[in-house]
Amino acid sequence: MKDKEKWVKDHALTPQKLEIAHHILLDMINGSSLGAAQRRHPTPDGAGYLAKHFIVAEYHNMVESGALEESPSLLASIRMKPVRTLSGVTTVTVLTRSHPCPGDCIFCPTDARMPKSYLPDEPGAARAFENDFDPYRQVKARLDSLEAVGHPTDKIELLILGGTWDAYPRDYQAWFIQRCLDAMNGAESANLKLAQQINETANHRNVGLVIETRPDYIQPAELAWLRSLGVTKIQMGAQSLDEEILKKNRRGHTAAQTLAATSLLRAAGYKTVLHWMPNLLGATPESDRTDFVRLWQGYCPDEIKIYPTQLLETAELYRYWQNGEYQPYTMEELISLVADIKPTVPIYCRINRIIRDIPSHHVVTGNRRTSLRQDAGEEMTRRGNVCRCIRCREVRGQQVETSDLRLDDFIYDAAWAQEHFLQYVTPDDHIAGYLRLSLPDRAATARCSRLPVEAAAVQQDLLKAMPELEGAALIREVHVYGQSLGVGEEQSGAAQHRGLGRQLIERAGEIARERGFSRLAVISAIGTRLYYEHRGFERGELYQIKKI
Repeated sequence: MKDKEKWVKDHALTPQKLEIAHHILLDMINGSSLGAAQRRHPTPDGAGYLAKHFIVAEYHNMVESGALEESPSLLASIRMKPVRTLSGVTTVTVLTRSHPCPGDCIFCPTDARMPKSYLPDEPGAARAFENDFDPYRQVKARLDSLEAVGHPTDKIELLILGGTWDAYPRDYQAWFIQRCLDAMNGAESANLKLAQQINETANHRNVGLVIETRPDYIQPAELAWLRSLGVTKIQMGAQSLDEEILKKNRRGHTAAQTLAATSLLRAAGYKTVLHWMPNLLGATPESDRTDFVRLWQGYCPDEIKIYPTQLLETAELYRYWQNGEYQPYTMEELISLVADIKPTVPIYCRINRIIRDIPSHHVVTGNRRTSLRQDAGEEMTRRGNVCRCIRCREVRGQQVETSDLRLDDFIYDAAWAQEHFLQYVTPDDHIAGYLRLSLPDRAATARCSRLPVEAAAVQQDLLKAMPELEGAALIREVHVYGQSLGVGEEQSGAAQHRGLGRQLIERAGEIARERGFSRLAVISAIGTRLYYEHRGFERGELYQIKKI
């Protein structure tokens, strides 16, 4: 409690601190850098320099009072952790309440207060725990926090964590998302459908909705249900694609089920994020290198999270370690492994994370460092290698001249589809925007992988659950990079709002038509429905469709 009281005192927006912020802003308007202005106006209590959130608050006060004209460049210079919104959207993470997990994995930590595999002092989980896992309170607290430090919150990707989403009762799922939208809308709603309608024109629009689940829960009827909720992206724990490793770690599903699940998700237009875990029980650095190659043989995830196994006392794996049956990799082995595999990631995939943010005091032995991405990057630099995944090539805050961009079409085969990764690329090989176009194609499966015999029947079941996708090419994602801007807002040199999204959609339609498709479907988020309507798409039951 004392720590909390101290935090509140230190962060209180007192008139004295706002006055200091006022002088800092005036200095910056007159040409000073933020650092120089902060040094010129230190805090009088000897606590050092004024924190950015005070300066951001005073910036908004001055704009509202008319003392200062809006200045995106000035706001960008005082914004805390601008990288959080440089991917074009602002992510808000929430956690579901504790619920029995259908899995029995030996590597998962257990805490009765939390959803399976989460700990109460992980950053995102801690916020949920403090808000009693209430979805409305979690979203509102995060929005308030982001706005306080200068981040735009017009376009929100809602990331719902908590283990296996599909294991929760459906009425809880609908209520949870409804309350998240209510917090974004700033208004109460009678039901989920109404909350979605309000959000289409709300100040905080949901432009992406992500849940996490297991491959063995991916079924056609379930995917139709998720679409009705507004879900656009699904995270799945593949963990390994080695059948023996999966058995030893009691994962409870097979690699074949993961392949079938990714093919179904693609056929339904979802974006897919796979979790992959090196150093599981029974694995070696060499077997992990072999396993990583399998990711690009039919599975072809759009994004991945690399989560090296961390030995925690509350996981059953701890007993195997005590008996001498398990040994964590050394730091050198782990860095070498990541430095080996990272340059092999295809340009259509984004590496979201390369370690899980578990506080180091929970880790019994093995890697405790959270800088694994940077460590591996330094090793790659030493070797003369580079990574060309999406995250490493985003333009972020880089100025973009649209006349310098080239449009590339990277084509690859995945299970049940030929994929076109359309990307606008700068002369120095950075991505300003991209589109994922999926063309259903059984022949692609034969070219890249082997699916179970029953997969064809399951694909037919999908079309029964989602008949509007019959004969349609699918746009699975449109993303334009650069600092997240407000709806209708423009900024000189920014990639967003330069017509790149419209041009990508037009090119996707041309490709689909050339391949014999007459209809183009898009898996639109709740807050992007109007965007696609303005580009000729009509609303279906679960998708928006355009005749081409």
